[in-house]
Amino acid sequence: MPQIPIDGRVLQPPREPRVVDVAPPRVWDDRLAAVLPASSRLLSLYDDATWAEGPAWWPAENALVFSDVIGRRTLARYEDGRIVTVRDRSDFANGNAFDAHGRLVQAEHGRRGISRTDAEGTRLLVDAYEGAPLNSPNDLVVASDGAIWFTDPTYGISDPREGYPAEPALSHRSVYRWHEKTGLERMIDLDEPNGLAFSRDERTLYIAESDATALPRVVACAWDGESLGPPRTFATVDAGIPDGFVVDSRDWLWISSEAGVVIVDEEGRRLGMIPTPHVVSNCTFDADEKRLFITGDSDLWLVELA
Repeated sequence: MPQIPIDGRVLQPPREPRVVDVAPPRVWDDRLAAVLPASSRLLSLYDDATWAEGPAWWPAENALVFSDVIGRRTLARYEDGRIVTVRDRSDFANGNAFDAHGRLVQAEHGRRGISRTDAEGTRLLVDAYEGAPLNSPNDLVVASDGAIWFTDPTYGISDPREGYPAEPALSHRSVYRWHEKTGLERMIDLDEPNGLAFSRDERTLYIAESDATALPRVVACAWDGESLGPPRTFATVDAGIPDGFVVDSRDWLWISSEAGVVIVDEEGRRLGMIPTPHVVSNCTFDADEKRLFITGDSDLWLVELA
């Protein structure tokens, strides 16, 4: 796998996780109880971001990569507790993912595109649709065939803290699929599409619609390898909006909200919730699904799983 050049500045020296003063997880289904022990507590790993987002497990470094979007930095948390800058001046990068070759793929608000970082550096893969600039790519996932799927809401051009203010050049907010062989395809239009993830068999694409003026929800769309089916409401959250989320090996969704992480099963049935002190932006697992990493506001949190 290619070695990604690391900026290397240490923002936090090694330290142990700290227990956060918040209610313990709420479990309403015995299936979740086997995964999320009653003894689990929310642990603080880092609390000095400006807006923490886009957690992704970095296998090559056995570390957790995440974005400080407003701080314009991509960071990594190592097993000893160090927080290190991976990319400084990261063009308001938000979502992160690693492809099959170990390259870092990012959704950038600033350059309004998708970038990829490898041993040769960082280059922009796509930043326009039919000749018009994209809005502000937010989250992304790399499918098994190498295609990069990403959402393109307007947050990065409407909020001056998260990008460079601009009027949208496109009349739609969409989900796209980009592949080196086929280029960019517009797959579906939604109200401010945000987080996204595939089911484990890649036959269902889940997408968060985060427009607070409409019905904030996670929708499910069937994918047959050629076309994406119509969206159906799959899950909602009780507070705020769904932002980023992760799908586990059981096909359960762990969904961000204003009050914490909401867990639903493969049918969208509510299993439980992990309360947090403030809004959650996204979450992901380590390689073995023994730890859930959670981002939100200034914080990177951890919950240990069974």
